[in-house]
Amino acid sequence: MNEARVQAGDFDLGHEVARLRANDARIGAVVSFVGTVRDLNDGAKVSEMELEHYPGMTEKSLEAIAARASERWPLYGTLVIHRVGPLAPLDQIVLVACSAAHRGDAFAACEFIMDYLKTEAPFWKKEQTPDGARWVDARVSDDSAKARWEAP
Repeated sequence: MNEARVQAGDFDLGHEVARLRANDARIGAVVSFVGTVRDLNDGAKVSEMELEHYPGMTEKSLEAIAARASERWPLYGTLVIHRVGPLAPLDQIVLVACSAAHRGDAFAACEFIMDYLKTEAPFWKKEQTPDGARWVDARVSDDSAKARWEAP
């Protein structure tokens, strides 16, 4: 199973991981990452985050990132779910899950997908703070995390 979805609604981690593993006895490892909305960012209280995307283009970007991971590691499946729309602190934003025969491949691929998703997927984030709305800029640390995967 290789799937990438962008959706407004929440996801059920247990259900999604079960789908990724479904009846595949080759799988020896499933690694998943769930990102959530924090109530504090860059020193300001955050009451809401709104994520916007470019429909069609965003899904293709997520699929391409997951395909790159599958080219690099022997994976049996990948799943990327990213939410859009208004989200509150504690809400789930993103799920990345990878299945493989061995944990090292699954861990590395999951981290790779997240690092590339943070820097290459076309999402725009706006936070509501006590001082009003503000757009969230890309972080240097995200670019640094992605750079470690690139060939020297």
